[in-house]
Amino acid sequence: MRSATRTVLGIIIAGAGAAGISLAAAPAAHAAPEVCPGLPGQSSTMPNCQVDSGPTGLTLAVTDGGGKAAVTGDNYAGPAAIAIGKGATVTMTGVRPGLAIGIAGPGATVVVDGKNGPTCTGGAAFAGDFQTWKGCRS
Repeated sequence: MRSATRTVLGIIIAGAGAAGISLAAAPAAHAAPEVCPGLPGQSSTMPNCQVDSGPTGLTLAVTDGGGKAAVTGDNYAGPAAIAIGKGATVTMTGVRPGLAIGIAGPGATVVVDGKNGPTCTGGAAFAGDFQTWKGCRS
């Protein structure tokens, strides 16, 4: 009887310890990423992302961790922006037929205007623009 009681008590203590370790090791909870889609003729706005699609545009912006993204598109353009991390900023404009993507990490800025080549500055960033057949990275 005494052995059974010690075994059960040991299992309870081990379970409580394992639960405490797993809770301490878990990452802090944060808000889900913001996703702003824009089908033709639609607009979408959230605190850190904004999109505006003309009658023949298709746009998308995704932000997380304090990033900001703004996207506009028309004339069969499909720009997409992803801004992840504090200080990440992506500004995309689709004015010609074609896809474009801009991705910015913490402290980085990406600008795609659809007329000139994209610019990537600051931290880790990437852009590819099929409207101008140009790209950048930093």
